Amino acid sequence: MKHYSAILSIAWVCLWLTGCQLASEQTSNETFSDAVSTALAADGRINPSDWQWTREPAAFEINGESLRITTAPHTDLWQRTYYHFQNDNAPVLQLSTREKFFSFVVKTDFTQSAHRFDQCGIVLYMDAENWLKGSAEYENEAFQHLGSVVTNNGWSDWATTAIPADIRTMWYRLSRREDDYCIECSANGVDFCQMRVCHMAAAADEIRFGIYACSPEESSFTAVFSDLRITECAWKAHDGQQPD
Repeated sequence: MKHYSAILSIAWVCLWLTGCQLASEQTSNETFSDAVSTALAADGRINPSDWQWTREPAAFEINGESLRITTAPHTDLWQRTYYHFQNDNAPVLQLSTREKFFSFVVKTDFTQSAHRFDQCGIVLYMDAENWLKGSAEYENEAFQHLGSVVTNNGWSDWATTAIPADIRTMWYRLSRREDDYCIECSANGVDFCQMRVCHMAAAADEIRFGIYACSPEESSFTAVFSDLRITECAWKAHDGQQPD
C-alpha cells in the first residue's frame, strides 16, 4: 500500500510539473505573440504591417510606421438606429490582444476628404453588431462632425460635436480598462479631450482594435495614419465614489 501511495505521489508531482511547464509555455507564447504586450515592454511603437485586415480597402500603402488607405464609395459602419439601414463594409485594420489595461494612440490626416460623411479614425470591431469607432466626418465647407459611435447588440448610437471644416488632422486615443473603454481626441497629440466613455460586453476578453476609413456616399479619398503607438493606460482608475 505504501509503495502504491508513493507511486501515486510521484505521478501527481510529475503531472503538476508538466502542467506548470505547459502553463509557462502558454503564457510565454501568448506574451510573445501579443503585439500590445510587446509594445508596452518596448518603446510603444507599433508597425501596421504586423496588423490584420478585417476588410481590405480599395487600395492601401504601408510605408514604415505610416499607412495610407484609399476608400471605395458606399463603404460604412452603422447598425439600424434612426436610419434603419445596416452597413458593415468599411475597411478595418486591427491588432488582437488580451491586455486589459492600455491606450492606443494614432494620428489621422484627412486632407483629401471633401464629400459628406467621408471619415477616418479609430475602431474596435468585434463583429457586425458589436463595435465602436471615433472619427471626424466631413459634412460641408463650413463644418465637420467630430464624434463617436458605439454599437452594442446590433444598435448604433452617434454622439457628435461640430468642428471647423479646415481642421484636417486629428489624434485619437482609445483606452481600455477591462471591458470599459474611453475615446479621446487631440489637436496636437499631447493634450487630449474626452469624447466618450462606454461599456462593451462583447469586448471583455480578447479584443481587436485599430483603424478604419470609409466613404458612405459616392466618393473616395485617401486617409493617412501615422504615429501609431501603445502606452500604459492613460485613463486612470476613478478616485471618487466607490463601487457598490
